[in-house]
Amino acid sequence: MEFAALTDHIKAKLGEDFLEGIDEQCSPKAIVVRPENLPELMDFLHADHQCYFDSLSCITGLDNGVEKGTMEVIYQLYSIPYNHHLTVKVSLGRAEPVIDSVTSVWKAADWHEREAFDLLGIHFNNHPDLRRILLPADWEGHPLRKDYQHQEYYRGIKVEY
Repeated sequence: MEFAALTDHIKAKLGEDFLEGIDEQCSPKAIVVRPENLPELMDFLHADHQCYFDSLSCITGLDNGVEKGTMEVIYQLYSIPYNHHLTVKVSLGRAEPVIDSVTSVWKAADWHEREAFDLLGIHFNNHPDLRRILLPADWEGHPLRKDYQHQEYYRGIKVEY
């Protein structure tokens, strides 16, 4: 299914105003959705027999910086039987980045969401085991935030970069 046909199909099934926008600069092209619409959209994209995005390839967290005041969560989806790709983007407030987990749709989301939580501080509601995955549990801060200030010492050991 071509991108335009896919967006038309989503609008026909979920409503004309369901999508917040389109980002054609992404590869593959992206649909932009409000955080509150993400669970319904992802359930639809996985379950609908014309879409059937059966594979979640990646979830990326992105800090747009203090000036913009936003973070993004970017999902890369793939349909193995139909051989089509889709990017889904969600913008969150940087002060309190919270979004619903998609682990109930794709189990692969577990690791990716934990990584975004660990490194950026994005909280995923209803995640089955949301805890740090790369850094120690007592690490201070989230290293991929643009305003991150690394701690000088960790457990008495000087942290050098």
